[in-house]
Amino acid sequence: MNRAPSILGLLIVLAGCSSRAKPGEIKVAAASDLATTFPKVARAFEAKTGNHVTFSFGSSGNFAKQIAEGAPFDLFASANATFVDDTTRAGACDAATKALYARGRIVLWTKDGVAPARTPADLADARFTKVAIANPRHAPYGKAAQQALEATGAWAAVQPKLVFGENIQQTLQFALSGNVEAAIVSLSLVKAQFADKEGKAWNLVDESLHQPLDQALVVCKHGKNAAIARQFAAFVSSPDGRAILSRDGFTLPGQSTATH
Repeated sequence: MNRAPSILGLLIVLAGCSSRAKPGEIKVAAASDLATTFPKVARAFEAKTGNHVTFSFGSSGNFAKQIAEGAPFDLFASANATFVDDTTRAGACDAATKALYARGRIVLWTKDGVAPARTPADLADARFTKVAIANPRHAPYGKAAQQALEATGAWAAVQPKLVFGENIQQTLQFALSGNVEAAIVSLSLVKAQFADKEGKAWNLVDESLHQPLDQALVVCKHGKNAAIARQFAAFVSSPDGRAILSRDGFTLPGQSTATH
């Protein structure tokens, strides 16, 4: 006689549990220029949703290859939209979720005690014996650095001096170590280190010297939480996400580059 009420009670408890969404976790492959910015976005997202974001930061080209081969990421945030397209053509990510979220900028960083480089052409000067850039073969910021050097006619003179970082974050580490006199790195990473030293430690590179660093993200198919990945992608482009990106030096979709 007591069995029916106990079963009913169990059903009520189960119903109550199912009505409360459990926090989830997503794995995000993100370009290295986002290493200081995306954790801030993630903290705001986690505070709002309760869901957790775990990042792997590296070169966009390497991530695109890994994801195309089945790496279990829920979302890919590239420093170049081209690499996102590579993953969707491979069927590893959902093309319908592709979205531009920012445009990056490159800067010339110069070692303390060395006269600052004002343009990429300055790197041909004898005062620079080692110059760091990210590897142009798979790092969009490295490719932009090469294009800027070529556009100013300095590539041939600077090429023998080059030290290649695996990604833009490692390139900045080369610079901070003091092992190079100059580096071409991302504005977002440099602002985190030298926010008050524009014109002294670093100078913006004219965007007309390289192809735009239009950065895109996409939800991937080999992850476990596509729904949460879509939520995070939407949050990146929300007013809260855009405010964080803007503060860290990114130009936003629909925003004039003249403001940066």
